[in-house]
Amino acid sequence: MTTTPHEAPSREAAEALTGVETTARSVAESAAEPATGITGAQSLVRSLEAVGVEVIFGIPGGAILPAYDPLFDSAVRHVLVRHEQGAGHAATGYAQATGRVGVCIATSGPGATNLVTPLADAYMDSVPMVAITGQVPSAAIGTDAFQEADIRGITMPVTKHNFLVTSAEEIPQRIAEAFHLASTGRPGPVLVDIPKDVLQATTDFAWPPRMDLPGYKPTTRPHSKQVREAATMIAGASRPVLYVGGGVIKAQATEELAALAELTGAPVVTTLMARGAFPDSSPQHLGMPGMHGTVAAVTALQKSDVIVALGARFDDRVTGQLSSFAPEALVVHADIDPAEIGKNRKADVPIVGDAKETIAQLVEALRAEHAAGRTPDLAAWWTQLDDWRDRYPLGYDWPEDGALSPQYVIERLGAIAGPDAIYTSGVGQHQMWAAQFIKYEKPGTWLNSGGLGTMGYAVPAAMGAKYGCPETTVWAIDGDGCFQMTNQELATCAIEGIPVKVAVINNGNLGMVRQWQTLFYEGRYSNTKLHARNADGTPKPVRIPDFVALAEALGCVGLRCESKDDVDAVIEKAMAIDDAPVVIDFVVGADAQVWPMVAAGASNDAILAARDLRPVFGEGQV
Repeated sequence: MTTTPHEAPSREAAEALTGVETTARSVAESAAEPATGITGAQSLVRSLEAVGVEVIFGIPGGAILPAYDPLFDSAVRHVLVRHEQGAGHAATGYAQATGRVGVCIATSGPGATNLVTPLADAYMDSVPMVAITGQVPSAAIGTDAFQEADIRGITMPVTKHNFLVTSAEEIPQRIAEAFHLASTGRPGPVLVDIPKDVLQATTDFAWPPRMDLPGYKPTTRPHSKQVREAATMIAGASRPVLYVGGGVIKAQATEELAALAELTGAPVVTTLMARGAFPDSSPQHLGMPGMHGTVAAVTALQKSDVIVALGARFDDRVTGQLSSFAPEALVVHADIDPAEIGKNRKADVPIVGDAKETIAQLVEALRAEHAAGRTPDLAAWWTQLDDWRDRYPLGYDWPEDGALSPQYVIERLGAIAGPDAIYTSGVGQHQMWAAQFIKYEKPGTWLNSGGLGTMGYAVPAAMGAKYGCPETTVWAIDGDGCFQMTNQELATCAIEGIPVKVAVINNGNLGMVRQWQTLFYEGRYSNTKLHARNADGTPKPVRIPDFVALAEALGCVGLRCESKDDVDAVIEKAMAIDDAPVVIDFVVGADAQVWPMVAAGASNDAILAARDLRPVFGEGQV
């Protein structure tokens, strides 16, 4: 069992109070005892206990039902969700917050296919997750039997690996292999599909099983020659940037990153998936790069002469128009997945290896460079960076109609809840504002759907994170569109005693789509208004849905805030409630937009600091 990337003391307090780790160890020890004449389902549950699973999120159904009988007697807790998508995102949130493998379970056919979105989400964001699905009996596979779906074929493009178990004897091996694959190398989701007759068959159980994964040998130790070449390149740079991706958090390499940043004195930019990998409070941190990144972060990459990419993949949202991205920069690209290196941008120095070990070795190699007198002078570079940062800081305007500012709400939420809280978000404007206006100081405190951009992620992910870190405050920051996709999981939270807090940024619209319609479609708001309307298009004075009433119907405490003067008091009221989920309906202006912005497909050189405000870079600036 790996350690958690969330380094707040509250996690330690939680473990002391709940005995989660102790229970998991004792369950694993007892489960490892051999047994004869048991069912495949019993073997499955024993295997899950043996790998240290503490919680499974799922829904029973016909094909998986045999597994639920021995699960009834197991110390592994099952959380009964309201939709399989919720199970998958909860497993992801649990994994991202704790560093352990998240587990979800579903039945065959529609139960399994409802996991496709969270599997794709976990695959894009490299989250360790194991999904267990029931399948129709072996003899019925391929006959279009009731609730049959080829879930292996369907999920092959969105899983790191998947298995169809063909006999009860192989269940322990496949579970052990699934957890090994999910948690080593580049983490990712693994699916184990088990036919009903295999779960019902009689078998013997022994642990640990033999694993057979030919060809799977992820490289964790970087090549020392490439590390030395990278150090030489960095030592000779005059405009370096450390470009940090989510892989640094996955590898639990934030301490090594801090040492590298201090040694180089270089600016650091953290991607959407890496927020918290480097503290926002550090003067070396320029913020988030990309489509809605800070002007300083975007421009630093664009004007750099050496980019040190650590666990990042040169995503299109970061590079903008790829052909014009950082035209003068040499690239050091370090990643545990060799397929990522050179995929989008040529790497002048490729390094395949675990980020933790790679950065540690890079620090040692750079110390040798400095000892030999090769220490770059970055004073001129920092003069320019500070100028860009001072002239184009993050900011926002209050709505002209006096409505509540969504940016202000999120900014105050972050200030009151603080850097020890965990924040999840849906996808859209509120996601970008949460990435921009909350100050992240620690890894594992910002969870979101980065690669896939999954609406509906926030609430179930918060549920999983709160289960994994029970003494930590967990806020789901959601849009009113996202919230209506998976809010039924609040009933799960209320019944299961998982007191998450939800801030609904309610602007009555699909906000990010509306922003694009404003900017690129002449304000033709086709099918983005979520509120009830009269025939002439004006809003009706009725709330559909009424989020406060909906929250209360789902067993939560419902609150509403519509004015600046009430924001702090409402947040503090929610913070004081720790025995039930809380939902705050923040009714905000509809026209607020996310800035800065690089239009999709445009060059990062065309970044707008605000609408119709293009940064001006003076004479003599690089």
